[in-house]
Amino acid sequence: MVKETVLAVTKAALLISGLYYLFVFGYLILLHPLRDYPGPFVAKFTDWYGGFHALSMRLHLTTYRDHQKYGKVMRHGPDRLIFNSAQALQDIYSNERVTKSHVYLLTIQANGVDSIFNAVDRRRHASKRRLIGRAVTDRAMRQFEPIMIDQIGVFLRTLYDSSLVPRPVDMTQSCKRLGLDIVGHLAFGFALNTQTDPKYRFIIDGITMGNYRANSFMQLPFLRNRVLDALLHLLSRPRRLGYLRALEHMINSRLSLEKHAKDDLYSCVADYINTDGPDSIKLSELWSEAVFFFPAATALSALFFYLSRNPRAYRKLCDEVRSIFTDGADIKGGPKLAACRYLRACIDETLRMSSPVSGTLWREIAKEEEGKGPWTVDGHIIPHGTQVGVNIYSLHHNEDYFPNPFSFRPERWLTDNDDELRKVHSAFAGFSTGARGCAGKPMAYLESSLVAAKTLWYFDFETAPGDDIIRKIGGQTHPEEFQLRDVFSAAHDGPNLVFKSRDDHCKIFELGGDQI
Repeated sequence: MVKETVLAVTKAALLISGLYYLFVFGYLILLHPLRDYPGPFVAKFTDWYGGFHALSMRLHLTTYRDHQKYGKVMRHGPDRLIFNSAQALQDIYSNERVTKSHVYLLTIQANGVDSIFNAVDRRRHASKRRLIGRAVTDRAMRQFEPIMIDQIGVFLRTLYDSSLVPRPVDMTQSCKRLGLDIVGHLAFGFALNTQTDPKYRFIIDGITMGNYRANSFMQLPFLRNRVLDALLHLLSRPRRLGYLRALEHMINSRLSLEKHAKDDLYSCVADYINTDGPDSIKLSELWSEAVFFFPAATALSALFFYLSRNPRAYRKLCDEVRSIFTDGADIKGGPKLAACRYLRACIDETLRMSSPVSGTLWREIAKEEEGKGPWTVDGHIIPHGTQVGVNIYSLHHNEDYFPNPFSFRPERWLTDNDDELRKVHSAFAGFSTGARGCAGKPMAYLESSLVAAKTLWYFDFETAPGDDIIRKIGGQTHPEEFQLRDVFSAAHDGPNLVFKSRDDHCKIFELGGDQI
């Protein structure tokens, strides 16, 4: 009797479950407001489609491929639409009624500390942006620039040392170490010295894993449950503890100094730390905000890749830098650096082809804006509860705006045709756009420009033997493009380059001079 009862209950449960899922799937496919939008079949009823490709770090490539198949507007999740047009870019990211999707909340750590990245509330985000903006004013950047140049000097010395052997340099590792050292000084005036000392290099992998975890949660919210989250914390506990100890040491070191002892983010916002005002910020948030500037390392790695693979662009940029400047020490922010138009074009073309953030930045209508009228994106009225976005990689490789999108062509940014120039700028989102665009844009351009110009002043470089063969084995879809792994802020390897010092220009390294 008991056995028969259990069997009957089991059958009933299975029947009810089957009917429930049949109803849900039927609704999502046949009755859902997004039912008429084309897209991958699996994506119509589950976030696992985007989640799987996010976990494999190829979601940007999958999205680009799907756009080629389904068109410029497609359904990429039960409640998600992705667009591939410049008009959509403006309608979504420059719309004051729109805010970051609720999935960003899944990336907030257990301590509840948010950042400019995952602050969904519009007032909260605006407050954070005002604070971070204090570190990137013209005055603040002029004060911080000598520190940045000192770190770039260390970077150049490592290149010089490699040229003596000579030995190949993995530019991803070199640029990321440079980037992290700059971030350490920017946040707390702390010398991490990862370019010369391996002690804190584990932080780089920690940042990458944190980005991977956050991106996976946003694409597949199911992963953000107590069991899986606890498992991830357990697996990463030793590295996480080391990360927290390093952060605590940086904070304590800074607190032992006077408020304005360093030209850093702490000194810019010290009067707002742990206050009761609307712009209050916690001390532990400063590192998260400073790490927001770290992706410049990706842009630099990619720039070195494209210059090493495009001899004409390489020679043209060398000629520009070496004709405008008469000494490496003169390369600093100012009119001469701003006059390097081809350098800026190379950086923009790099950001187009290999943007540090290559995925889809999800947005939705703010709760307080619901019911105030329809939200239209590129002519499409967006149903309530829908998340929308533009995939940056897809837009940057859209032939309607960028002919020959897989070719490195800096000249496209220097055309005399005003219509063509407006078109490429309208579809460019290297630092996102609108009120939530990257606050660190000016500093990223400055860092990239200084590193590239100074490197080309002191050195010539070329691809290391065998580097292209390694990339082909790695499964790269377009060998002429710097391959990124989509973990929200891109992960990557190489390029491996061999550097050669330029005649007498590198004597300063032999003499141990400081004016680099």
